[in-house]
Amino acid sequence: MISSSDGKRAIYIDSENKEEILTYLRQDNRHKKKFRFITDIILGGHKNTELYDKEEINDKCKGVTTMKFFKGQENDRIYCKEIYSNEGTFIIVTAILHERKKSSSLSSKEKVIINRVGGYEYEIQGKV
Repeated sequence: MISSSDGKRAIYIDSENKEEILTYLRQDNRHKKKFRFITDIILGGHKNTELYDKEEINDKCKGVTTMKFFKGQENDRIYCKEIYSNEGTFIIVTAILHERKKSSSLSSKEKVIINRVGGYEYEIQGKV
């Protein structure tokens, strides 16, 4: 869990996909730096749709977003779900890693992932 300095925003990792996501993020300094850069933007309350954007393709996937890694290169994605804790903290849960997105539009595989993440319900464990 990573939290903003004011405690109003936090980033969590889905417990079922934790190992895959952490292995991806920790594979080298390039990936670590990109993740840190994206999370700093999010936790700072800033917007940068080139790095983090909504993927709400229908009513079933409200709150689904994606972290975009290395656009124009590997074009990897971590699909996320935005929720609020009972205390009102804005939480982004990194849910599913999707490596090597191949086109600028969404493929059927990506739509399936987005809909799956949209259906996830999270119970936040630990202090926010």
